[in-house]
Amino acid sequence: MVGSALVRAVGKRGMSRVLAPGRRELDLMDQAAVYGWLEAERPDVVLVAAAKVGGIYANSTYPADFIHDNLAIALNVIEGSRRAGVGRLLFLGSSCIYPRLAPQPMPEDCLLTSALEPTNEAYAVAKIAGLKLCQYYRKQHGLMYHSAMPTNLYGPGDNYHLENSHVIPALLRRFHEAAQRGDEEVVIWGSGTPLREFLHVDDLAEACLHLLELEDPPDLVNVGFGSDVSIRELAGLVAETVGYRGRIGTDPSKPDGPPRKLMDNTRLAGTGWKPRIGLREGLEDAYRCFLEDTGSGRVRG
Repeated sequence: MVGSALVRAVGKRGMSRVLAPGRRELDLMDQAAVYGWLEAERPDVVLVAAAKVGGIYANSTYPADFIHDNLAIALNVIEGSRRAGVGRLLFLGSSCIYPRLAPQPMPEDCLLTSALEPTNEAYAVAKIAGLKLCQYYRKQHGLMYHSAMPTNLYGPGDNYHLENSHVIPALLRRFHEAAQRGDEEVVIWGSGTPLREFLHVDDLAEACLHLLELEDPPDLVNVGFGSDVSIRELAGLVAETVGYRGRIGTDPSKPDGPPRKLMDNTRLAGTGWKPRIGLREGLEDAYRCFLEDTGSGRVRG
């Protein structure tokens, strides 16, 4: 999803040579393959958007996969870029790198100040390692390697698997199918009270290109929307978007995750960037793309 958004954004700016190898072309967990590809292609800039991602269920069920795969991707691409003489690299992390009980909104400086959220600790540790690699490669080798930490993302090309996807695509699919069947009720995981922030993936892509244009970007910068909604409110917006008119229930026996996750965007706003796609507009765009992909058989999940 993120890689496709970056390709779209770069294309709009008329950049002539964009390399976007898929998983079949380049396995980022294969160190020799990554080193060889980077040495052969010699890109000017590398954006590390690839990751193994998932929601609470996937993170809780497959923690070894999440830490192993994401560590391998970070190590191989960042060191391979250094060996190939890449002077500029942007590594994308996640808001889950911050402590479970971080101050709200979460500033970049709260990193590693207290315990992580247990349900996604494995993924978070791998992402922290990646951003620290960039920070120390910049310090030791003088390379302009830096990181951006997006909040929860959604949009075209998302993964709609009912168990392994993030909250917005999972809700879009569930409410869409419930509306088609005429279900009287949809029950969402948890109490519905946690507050979450959501950013359309096209806004993230524009933020990344903005950061790459800065001569002296911060080592680490948050990329968020600036406001949040409860999961229950989100479910209501998704129901409206897909035309579902039944009841929305909650299941407090399922985990909620952190009570709130809102990014402090002060650092990025200070460089002159702000998001443009509101949540309601973004959900309508995501649902339209979901319907198109479902109709053509391209939907993920």
